[in-house]
Amino acid sequence: MAPLLELRNVSKVYSRGVINKVSTTALNNVSLTLNENEPTIMTVAGESGSGKTTLAMLLLGFITPTTGQIFYKGKDITSLRGEERMSFRREVQAVFQDPFAVFNPFYSVDHLLEVPIERFKLAKSKAEARNKMVEALTAVGLRPEDILGRFPHQLSGGQRQRINVARALLLKPRLLVADEPVSMVDASLRANILETLRSLQRNHGVSIIYITHDLTTAYHIAKSIIVLYRGSVMEAGDVDTVIKRPQHPYTRLLIDSIPWPDLNRRWGETDIKARESEISDQGTGCKFLVRCPYAMDVCTAPPPLFRLDDHQATACYLHAENPQLSVDKLSELLPV
Repeated sequence: MAPLLELRNVSKVYSRGVINKVSTTALNNVSLTLNENEPTIMTVAGESGSGKTTLAMLLLGFITPTTGQIFYKGKDITSLRGEERMSFRREVQAVFQDPFAVFNPFYSVDHLLEVPIERFKLAKSKAEARNKMVEALTAVGLRPEDILGRFPHQLSGGQRQRINVARALLLKPRLLVADEPVSMVDASLRANILETLRSLQRNHGVSIIYITHDLTTAYHIAKSIIVLYRGSVMEAGDVDTVIKRPQHPYTRLLIDSIPWPDLNRRWGETDIKARESEISDQGTGCKFLVRCPYAMDVCTAPPPLFRLDDHQATACYLHAENPQLSVDKLSELLPV
């Protein structure tokens, strides 16, 4: 059986300028596999500019890779046509960062939910469509009688975001790409939305790629994690292992930024050589080179992934004594 989703050596390069052309690598040689019969929650983490949203846009088919291929159920998504493309659009859904931007203020919530039902012919009557909307809203912890008929301005940010999840659930997706889904929601509501996502994976068999800069929420929701920096994989593996025992200097920097409930622990203990705004493209070496407190001469060459154990790998020469791991074997480390 073909994997549900497979990225093979995918890179995305953006170019600007005509005479003095400048290129930026947003994603560099990423391979990833999600199995159809093993629904899981995988986190893709990193700070702004790390390539997280570019990865999301590629997965959804909104942009095409510069090099490499993306396969859905064994078929390149750029070649999908007709019914196959419609099936892909229905089965791969997204929840984006801004719960306000999705809504047209002139339409009620009902309209947002009716559009996918009509577009994909999910109901044969208005009564059946209404039942599907009620079922989806109930599944994400909302009371349909309190939601249907209302306009966006009458709902909270948390309610709007859960409605977005309900809209995706209507289509019975196989994969949900959640790009920073709780970053614009009050802290008091984040737990509810995260639990909704976990319920989708657990009860509905939906695989979720959870994209975030917030390792605190990643730790609570995901089983595996991939840490990106400037488009390259820095570290990956079991989320518990990576967050509790980070081995790449960049991952340690991210962990150091988490506000742990420890009064004796200071933030910012990790030494940083340069700020992101001071970094220029240093060529083909390690992307973290100019910020790394452990930089060595060998770091001017791009580091491969080194396998640390059964569920952790890192792209850092500090671990060069470990066996190398091929990029296309990375998914073997990620628990489901």
